[in-house]
Amino acid sequence: MEQRLVSDSIERRVTVADVAAEAGVSRATVSKVLNGRSDVAPATRVQIEAVLVTRGYVPTKRTKRPVVAVRRGGLMEMLFNDPSTPWAAEMIRGAEEAARSARVGIVVSVLDQARGQQWLEDIADRSPRGIILALSELTAADHKRIEKLGVPAILVDPVGDSDTGIPSIGAGNWGGGMAATQHLIDLGHRRIGMITGPMRFLCSQARLAGYRATLERAGITADDTLVEHGDFHYSSGHKLALALLDRPEPPTAIFAANDEQALGVYAAVQQRGLRVPDDLSVVGFDDVPMSQWVTPPLTTVRQPIAELAALAVRTLLAHQDGTEMPEGRLELSTKLVVRGSTAQLARRRTR
Repeated sequence: MEQRLVSDSIERRVTVADVAAEAGVSRATVSKVLNGRSDVAPATRVQIEAVLVTRGYVPTKRTKRPVVAVRRGGLMEMLFNDPSTPWAAEMIRGAEEAARSARVGIVVSVLDQARGQQWLEDIADRSPRGIILALSELTAADHKRIEKLGVPAILVDPVGDSDTGIPSIGAGNWGGGMAATQHLIDLGHRRIGMITGPMRFLCSQARLAGYRATLERAGITADDTLVEHGDFHYSSGHKLALALLDRPEPPTAIFAANDEQALGVYAAVQQRGLRVPDDLSVVGFDDVPMSQWVTPPLTTVRQPIAELAALAVRTLLAHQDGTEMPEGRLELSTKLVVRGSTAQLARRRTR
């Protein structure tokens, strides 16, 4: 009889899944509450804790892991479409700093479709502890190939979010676009041009949407002739800024969707015999190190590029120590950094 009662008790044990279902949240969110994590909304935390109490949840005793279970060393793969950009350099720096304490090496590789399956075989040969997908795009076919490796992966995603089921970490692109545009409006600018990123990327769409929403909120009619679609590269910023400056009614300010394009705007301003910010205010997006080195230093929207990569590394390492991978997208906030490339409209010289 006693044996039967024990068996019934085990069968009736409340699980994390039971609590998640009753609270209407994910199992990962319940785990965060159980582990004392702070990244849970207060109302959600109260709701989960109430269910834990009413259902009588008892944490499962875990067998102590031997010390060797906390693995150190090995490799972490970072997969890029283009690792040569300033954004990629910051991403690599953040990953290396986070991996150093665990004595993990970072291997940078390129997703090269022209090499067929070879890139995938190279990753498999290295047996990485995790894969950070710092990619502008991830096709369904690529996702399936990576999934077959059986290696945990996370998408570090300032440039878009694919519906892949892979957890992703990104930045607040829409809010950043709003902050950049509002700053220029506050300085008195009304003819504000924008050079977007590639419009197939969700981040480009979100930054443009933030720009348009802020104009509308300020009662400024959006002028589509002041919007040029770029590709995130310097040459694009240069060429499209020249086109904007040569309009019959040129903009008094330009918001470039990344810092590299903003530096191309600087070159266009100089080519036309003008000056930043006297003749044109310029705002970028990213806050890569070189944005502080140009003259004048660039006003930009800082997205925490290095922190995104560091968080990806820590998440993958924690997963190997038993922590569940996050679900969906985790978004870090952006921040406007005001420097010398923007000024009150009244300061502009007469052309």
